[in-house]
Amino acid sequence: MDTGLAGKVVIVTGAAAGIGRATALAFAGERARVTAWDVNDDEAKALVEALAAAGGEAAFARVDVADAAAVDAAVQDVVARWGRVDVLVNNAGIVRDAQLVKWKDGAVASIMTDETFDRVIDVNLRGVFHCARAVVPHMIRAGGGVILNASSVVGLYGNFGQTNYAATKAAVINMTRTWARELGRYGIRVNAVAPGFVGTEILRAMPQKVLDQMVARTPIGRMGEPRDIADAYVWLASRQAGFVHGATLSVDGGLVVGT
Repeated sequence: MDTGLAGKVVIVTGAAAGIGRATALAFAGERARVTAWDVNDDEAKALVEALAAAGGEAAFARVDVADAAAVDAAVQDVVARWGRVDVLVNNAGIVRDAQLVKWKDGAVASIMTDETFDRVIDVNLRGVFHCARAVVPHMIRAGGGVILNASSVVGLYGNFGQTNYAATKAAVINMTRTWARELGRYGIRVNAVAPGFVGTEILRAMPQKVLDQMVARTPIGRMGEPRDIADAYVWLASRQAGFVHGATLSVDGGLVVGT
């Protein structure tokens, strides 16, 4: 199947590991030109080599998406290198879990601090905003593009101890819908993906009992793999999804159905 992605210029944020790395590799497999962004550049050389081996042209940049000036500069670098930006995958995200107020033995034991709340907002929400704002003028000039945003099933139904994370992922859904209304006229499609439990390195480090509970809540009977989400991003960016716009695609093995 010809996805129409060969030669397209793709930015993937948070691309050093997990879903981001799988997504960058999946686009490279479609012979796209992939720029991988991450704050962790320890494996940058190996990642670029892996992307090239997968079939695409590749580059890496150390970018903190919470830093608007850094994002603007990095986008300019991509345009200087390849002339345009066709696809942006806003994958970068962090978790800083805490209860809003933890009550124990008749007193406040802990709270979610401003710092904990704000850091997640800065990366997961403000970072999506920064990246989209930076690429949109280039997409308009080129006659179109695709923006794909990482939400989560947590953004659909909330989750204990994740006030900050759930808030960002719910907000991303409505930013996606808003940008779909604003940008469709310019040929820019905007969609979101809401993963369920995905077996990244961080998740697999959890106790087996917790992992078993996650699988038990997932009707399809397994955790997702990073490639499951990467394939969804590739499809949404492809010509086969050319009339999909303003949608949030749950890639969760039926988790929302099972809750």
